[in-house]
Amino acid sequence: MIVVFLLAVIAGTPAAGQILDVCTTCHTNATCDNKPNSSGKVCNCKYGFVGNGRTYCQDKDECQIGASKICGQHTQCHNTYGSYYCTCLSGYSPTNYMATFIPNDGTYCQDIDECKITGLCGQGGWCRNLEGSFECACLLGYQIHNGAEPFHPHRDKASCKVVDCGQLAPVEDTVLLSVTGTTYGNVATYVCDEGFIWASGDNTSVCGANGLWRGPTVVCEEALCGSPPISESTGLVWNGSTAPGSTVLYFCKKGFFNKGGHNVSVCNENGQWTPPALSCQAKCGPVPFLANSEVVWHNRSVVIHRCMDGYHIWKGSNISVCGSSGVWQKATLRCRDIDECRITGLCGEGGWCRNLEGSFECTCQLGYQVHNGAEPFHPQRDKASCKVVDCGQLAPVEDTVLLSVTGTTYGNVATYVCDEGFIWASGDNTSVCGANGLWRGPTAVCEAKCGPVPFLANSEVVWHNRSVVIYRCMDGYHIWKGSNISVCGSSGVWQKATLRCRVIKPPINHLYVVNEKCVHWKAEKYEEDTEAYKVTYIGTRNYQRSFRDKRKQFLNSKADQLAVCLNLLPATNYNISITALSARFTASITTNTSLPVPPVPVVYYREFETPVPTLRLHRSANTLDPISLYQVFVLPVEEIMVFDCSFPGRPEPISKNKLSGGYITAQILVRHVGTEVNFTVGDGIHYGGFYNAPLENGRNYYIILRAVSQWNTAIKSSCVLWAKIKGTSYVLRVSSLAAASVGLVALAIFSGYSCIWYGRYRVETLCTPQTKLINCLIQRNTTYTTI
Repeated sequence: MIVVFLLAVIAGTPAAGQILDVCTTCHTNATCDNKPNSSGKVCNCKYGFVGNGRTYCQDKDECQIGASKICGQHTQCHNTYGSYYCTCLSGYSPTNYMATFIPNDGTYCQDIDECKITGLCGQGGWCRNLEGSFECACLLGYQIHNGAEPFHPHRDKASCKVVDCGQLAPVEDTVLLSVTGTTYGNVATYVCDEGFIWASGDNTSVCGANGLWRGPTVVCEEALCGSPPISESTGLVWNGSTAPGSTVLYFCKKGFFNKGGHNVSVCNENGQWTPPALSCQAKCGPVPFLANSEVVWHNRSVVIHRCMDGYHIWKGSNISVCGSSGVWQKATLRCRDIDECRITGLCGEGGWCRNLEGSFECTCQLGYQVHNGAEPFHPQRDKASCKVVDCGQLAPVEDTVLLSVTGTTYGNVATYVCDEGFIWASGDNTSVCGANGLWRGPTAVCEAKCGPVPFLANSEVVWHNRSVVIYRCMDGYHIWKGSNISVCGSSGVWQKATLRCRVIKPPINHLYVVNEKCVHWKAEKYEEDTEAYKVTYIGTRNYQRSFRDKRKQFLNSKADQLAVCLNLLPATNYNISITALSARFTASITTNTSLPVPPVPVVYYREFETPVPTLRLHRSANTLDPISLYQVFVLPVEEIMVFDCSFPGRPEPISKNKLSGGYITAQILVRHVGTEVNFTVGDGIHYGGFYNAPLENGRNYYIILRAVSQWNTAIKSSCVLWAKIKGTSYVLRVSSLAAASVGLVALAIFSGYSCIWYGRYRVETLCTPQTKLINCLIQRNTTYTTI
């Protein structure tokens, strides 16, 4: 024990001459700091730890002093090793919006306003925020369900339910007219029952917040009509009853007579008397008539009169009275006409007034004309008025000059003199503005010193001043040659223009196509003029929708007869347009190119000794492929025979030896094959509706290939000899085997030599006496290839 203590003391005490480094002795959870008096270093435990800084620093539990003291109100404290953190209680949130916080940054827990969440209290619920919580109550028109107010929707099962007042109870003496619903605020409307009328109160019932209907307060009383209506000219017979269905009889009073109409009034279910239709008229008769007057008011006993418009009272009374004897005491009123024409200017400037009985009318004086209306007119009734006549500006008069004019209104005068180079021959040289608004005159005739303007055929005068005349060709004509100006010479004789006008013809006419190649036309133009032409031609094919041949050519020429040769494609519909560019004229023509003889493919002619030979051909694509097909003919070789390539179908024999075996064995559309074709005769398959029948052993055949093109009604064809099939017998087969053996020996001798002979010859070389094919009328001058 003593040894251990001494070792410890020795370890803690520096050796003589050494300085102790305090910082190396600090605890792991401590820091080495300067002493306040700068006398050395000292070890201090870190924040959140307590101890001597050297031998120990243990965690400090900050939460021991209480969460409210270290974290603040509404918090919970959580201790950690060397530190702590705070969280907010339910219903609160930290102001730094983090899940945890340390209050040294000023963060605290604030109440959460849950009422900001829409629909938190449910339909009809009203939210009230509390410190750390909230509560709900029901809005007006809603009531609590499964609980009591206030309530918490997350804790309680309570909710708000709309108030429903239920079915309406019947109301005495009323009928339910309409109801908008049975929940809070809805309204029911009542009307009085039949035989009752509304006396007082409100006729509506409203569903209240307490779930009860409020109202109606209407009071309906039995319908009573009261006293029946009366008039000064009628009396009535009535038993005093005012209940519905009661009746009253009316009659005319003394001094009145029944003019007609129904005299019964009935009390209806609405408490009203039906109006009687009885008409009673005073016995004095119609209202007295007074000349030039009208009735202001009357009641069949008294009539008040007044003078009509345009008249004034001269004398007498204006009241008529019906006497007890039934005779009118007639008014003595006398009305005289008012002469409105005494008022100066009544018809306006230029107007003339004419008095009428009870009125007046206006017309316009000479030199004036009516404006905005017609004569006669009334200025107070119509918008018409009189306006001074104005003839307007003077039109120029041929061969004259306006010397003077006093004005342009009615009666003013304009004076003319003959223009320079002209003399006055006859007539008046003045023009007067007339009452109709038109200038009258002048009638002066001024003649040029050279006389009338010279006449030129097919021309018209553009301008002249009696000394110089300029012409132009009339519509439909053009200048051919000559001058277009005539000049009046000093001797008084016209130096006449030499203009010649010719009829204008279309710049391009007589359009036609020759040999499906060249288009010809005739040009109409001035002599020696060069015209530029554009030739456009577009080709289409109804059997080849995608085909379109569009080309152009341009040329310049002075010629009258022109022709342009075009490289038109066969079996095509063309529209050819020729435009004269300077004349801006286009002429068109349509033409169809004919169907040419279809090209035959290159066949590899061979002679076979098998009944099932495979033939080969090579073809090139052609624009006629969509309307072309190949037909394969099988012709048995029997004596002399002729094959007509242009025949539309089955070949016909021409000899006394009937050639019954010739037939079409296959028909193939050209657009369905490639450039290299292999075809096996007699394979027993149908081609284009034709059966490729097997060939008979022991017989000789010619195989002919015919190319056929058809466009509309035109059909063209060409043929080529494709192969010859030789029949073989048993003896010939044995001989062939022997020949083959000899051939093998020969092949060994001449193994290094081979020869391929390519030759071209006409169809006639196939028609030899050995084949007995005297005349093969297959398309002449056709070239074949033999391998």
